[in-house]
Amino acid sequence: MADPSLRRRRWLLPGLLGLIVVLGAALAVFWGDLVSTALDPKVPFQTYDPPTPPDYARSSSWYLRPHENSALEADVFFVAPTTYDGGRNWNARLAARKANRQFEEVMAPNYVGPFVTVGRVFAPRYRQASLYSLTTLREDAREARQFAYGDVRDAFRWYIDQDNGGRPFILVGVEQGGTLTLRLLAEEVARDPELKARMVAAYLIDTAAPADTPPVAPCVEREQARCMAAWTWVYDDEFDAGKRMLDRALVWNARGELVNISPRPALCFNPILGAVADQPAPARMHLGAANATGLEWGARPAFMARKVSARCQGGVLRVSRPASSALKPTGGWADRRKVPGFNLFYADLEADAKRRLAVWRRS
Repeated sequence: MADPSLRRRRWLLPGLLGLIVVLGAALAVFWGDLVSTALDPKVPFQTYDPPTPPDYARSSSWYLRPHENSALEADVFFVAPTTYDGGRNWNARLAARKANRQFEEVMAPNYVGPFVTVGRVFAPRYRQASLYSLTTLREDAREARQFAYGDVRDAFRWYIDQDNGGRPFILVGVEQGGTLTLRLLAEEVARDPELKARMVAAYLIDTAAPADTPPVAPCVEREQARCMAAWTWVYDDEFDAGKRMLDRALVWNARGELVNISPRPALCFNPILGAVADQPAPARMHLGAANATGLEWGARPAFMARKVSARCQGGVLRVSRPASSALKPTGGWADRRKVPGFNLFYADLEADAKRRLAVWRRS
């Protein structure tokens, strides 16, 4: 006769395994919500004591600020994307180690790299709004992003007054940095005829921008200067991702408030075509992606050409999914919600910026 305790154990084991499977599935589904909740500062922005402000007269307030003379004719003013996850602060401290390390190892090589052969790079540190503020539409989060703009504006004014010296310049902003750069365009560049004349182009990478009222002319052809190129992108097999992205995307209104871009149309620049255009860009035209993460500053990465095709549809750039493992998102929940540690259009942007500088010279 079978041992009753053995029968109970045989019955309990499948039940426990089933419970573990259910709990694992639930954890997978709600993991993002759990992490996001953990990153919530849990203090109203109105009563929040922000970190110490930057002093742009000091080198420590810049990621990159060249002091030596350069043979390069132009400058590049770069506004970094989010590298600070969140937690205790709505806005990052300038000395946040992990966030600064991610800029140096990931963001600078991949997103500043395409422009280092075009101009001297100036990249300010700023009290960037946390990644958490980009995952919620709460008013606190909008105020954190508005707060970050004050630093970027001050850095740009310092750069123009102290470092630019009347040189032509290119603006580059990525994700949160692109949204802040869009406001710089509207409030600092477009309103100043001299600055507008010296601007070669503005690249707003992974950034939603309104197509109906852009602050400067969109880049509608390759042979054009003093224009802006803005796009957000999704993989072409993510069927409703573009709509969901635009439904949550925020842009600045005329009063300096962050509001939803929807239902306004979004600008879509195709980096392969070098233009705002609806026609598809086949992979044979793709000059090259790169994964420059971890490379020493200034090192040129190997290009992976003909890896992706791209087409603007519904205000979003739909990109074919590359097969290379080097061009796939990695890391945890927070890392996957930041801009990737690779640049699908590295070589295309490098060539585009050089071409627009040449057009600017002739104009």
